[in-house]
Amino acid sequence: MAVVPKRKTSKQRKHLRRSHHALVAPTLVECSQCKNLITPHQACENCGFYRGRKVIKEAINDKIK
Repeated sequence: MAVVPKRKTSKQRKHLRRSHHALVAPTLVECSQCKNLITPHQACENCGFYRGRKVIKEAINDKIK
């Protein structure tokens, strides 16, 4: 059987416990080729470049056109 708490958890204790639950905005960097915002250490979805080299033959935008 589950154990029932003996006392009510106070607002302060509840907020202190949840102080690390805040959302964080993702880190974005500028692509060196097309200047599009991308996440670091990822190939650019727009132009297909990673660290100055083309690693994706046909980027997503090329397939649409």
